Amino acid sequence: MNLHLPLLKAYPFERLRQLFSGITPAAQWSPISLGIGEPRHATPDLIKQAYCRAIEGTGLAAYPATTGEFALREAIAQWLQNRYQLAVRANDQILPVNGSREALFAFAQTVIASTPGQPKPLVLCPNPFYQIYEGAALLAGGEPYYVASVPERNFAQDWASVPDEVWARTQLLFVCSPGNPAGAVMPLQEWKTLFELSDRYGFVIASDECYSEIYFRDTAPLGGLEAAVQLGRADFKNLVAFTSLSKRSNVPGMRSGFCAGDAVLMAQFLRYRTYHGSAMSPVVQSASIAAWQDEKHVTENRALYREKFHAVTPLLAQVLDVRLPDAGFYLWAKVRGSDEDFARALYAAYNVTVLPGSYLARSAQGHNPGAGYVRMALVAPTADCLEAAHRIVAFVRGSQVPPS
Repeated sequence: MNLHLPLLKAYPFERLRQLFSGITPAAQWSPISLGIGEPRHATPDLIKQAYCRAIEGTGLAAYPATTGEFALREAIAQWLQNRYQLAVRANDQILPVNGSREALFAFAQTVIASTPGQPKPLVLCPNPFYQIYEGAALLAGGEPYYVASVPERNFAQDWASVPDEVWARTQLLFVCSPGNPAGAVMPLQEWKTLFELSDRYGFVIASDECYSEIYFRDTAPLGGLEAAVQLGRADFKNLVAFTSLSKRSNVPGMRSGFCAGDAVLMAQFLRYRTYHGSAMSPVVQSASIAAWQDEKHVTENRALYREKFHAVTPLLAQVLDVRLPDAGFYLWAKVRGSDEDFARALYAAYNVTVLPGSYLARSAQGHNPGAGYVRMALVAPTADCLEAAHRIVAFVRGSQVPPS
């Protein structure tokens, strides 16, 4: 077996199942889960129709190419032009992927080069973070390094805290903007700092941008490729951005996204993917083209999240330290005492599931930055999220019956 497999830690949702083991929630409360970030808004009809048309055609009659259909890459290139005003080449700077999670993991296997007898290469990631970054680093023979975060800046990363000797061993840097779980968006100056560090030390930046289309400010979040162009790096040197249709278009089961960036890196990633067997189904490609070519459903989806967050956040803010994020569909709330105790007791009393923040972080620099926080995914319909919020308020206040 792969000698690195024992290094993998239990996924947060497995830990949550263990935490809830043996608990029977109070019978009068129907279950409401705010635990997993699985979009539950309706899938747009235009995507389902494109999927069905492809099924009824010849969509399953041939093996797909790893590069995907040129029509899909053109649709993605046009979306990048419309969304970020970027000229990204469809022929060598874009690859369709089976969701950003799969691609982020596979990309690390392409980039990281470990040498027997030498110190393990470092892979930097945020803390709190998406656990795929850690697993990808470990199975590629790298060593995760968890960058300190600043709670006062919505858990933005403190890049200045990283020692020079760490940067010198770094081969890959994962960034997530908008962030999971706190929803912070990286500003241009932060990108400038990272590009300068990449130029100095030679590491690659993988930019996870799967939450880019759910935001609450007037201005859409800045993307990594967009920041590169604004800073005079139109070749996207040592930068690849990853995004997905799952959150943008409410199609998590379709497993469709793309990565784009440095053509040299993309060529090597394509070589890896050709052996990896990760070509996207032609049926999914057809539905993806329809999704990338339409913005009306994205605007409507964003409006649903804005309505929901503007209703739920002030209610929860009465009893928890929580605020509207820049983007994403999570609320990151500070609680009193243990985050595990809070999640377990809330589940037992009111049948509401939230995820302990410590499960989304690692102890580094002397502490676990997720401890004392919980993540709430507001992915269910507004009525369910409001009901969950009322139950949480009643729980924190010690009430037996939440107000209607």
